[in-house]
Amino acid sequence: MSAVTTEPMTSPPSGGSSSGSAFLYRHPRLRLAGLLSAPMLWLGVLYLGSLAIMLLAAFWTTDDFTGQLIKTPTFKNFHTLLTGQVYWVVALRTLGIAIAVTLIDMILAVPIAFTAAKVVRSRGLRYALVIAVTMPLWAGYLVKGYAMETMFINNGVIDWMLAPLGLKGPGLGIPATIFSLAYLWLPYMILPIYAGLERLPNSLIEASSDLGASAGKTFRNVILPMIKPSLIAGSIFTFSLTLGDYIMVKIVGGTTQMFANIIYDNVGVANNLPLAAAAAVFPITVIVIYLLAVRRSGALENL
Repeated sequence: MSAVTTEPMTSPPSGGSSSGSAFLYRHPRLRLAGLLSAPMLWLGVLYLGSLAIMLLAAFWTTDDFTGQLIKTPTFKNFHTLLTGQVYWVVALRTLGIAIAVTLIDMILAVPIAFTAAKVVRSRGLRYALVIAVTMPLWAGYLVKGYAMETMFINNGVIDWMLAPLGLKGPGLGIPATIFSLAYLWLPYMILPIYAGLERLPNSLIEASSDLGASAGKTFRNVILPMIKPSLIAGSIFTFSLTLGDYIMVKIVGGTTQMFANIIYDNVGVANNLPLAAAAAVFPITVIVIYLLAVRRSGALENL
């Protein structure tokens, strides 16, 4: 006797279902399009649409007397930015601050993440350490900003701590801006590195030690290559967030300006939206170049 095989059959919704449900059942692609319509509408209209309008406005100008928009395409705003020395100074300063913040966060994040992922054995203590690291994210931005101001202001906490040594803190300015932003974005560097270290097998570190490698050599040849994608991911957060920040530098920067302040001031005080839109192209271009360089290096393939 030949074996009789039966195949499971799926049937469309029963007669109790609406005709619309039956129609969607017969057209799975249309059903998928319906499910994706809301997020794609948000991405296409609200996000990409607003970005496109901003880039289009960069080619407009404003009337010097009435402040009205003149929607005649021109490169005047880009010419103003490229030929103005002050814009180059602020742009280079912003890049320097973003690089410094990223490097400081890397230096601080690696030992903290390694301690939480590999040194601390108790799961409860490990989670407590991770919670402590993310605590700066719980407070409001302005609360953290003014807290940092009390640290760096003249006769503030840092001056009080250094007074017995006959020293004085840096005060408000570029150093205060760098350390404040490094404190602000540090969790965004720690968490990717912590996740990468948790995926790193302990056997690799133990094997390196058994073969006689020192702690430094183990870090350089075993740990660092494995967490490189995590370092890159964290640097994307800290670098891009620093480029776009304008509030912290207003609080602790003294007279220091970053490029985002130029965008903010032209939108508000100067009422020059086209110049602000043209200025916004700078951080976008820098981030795109950075992402392309990272992608070309292959550092994100294992994320």
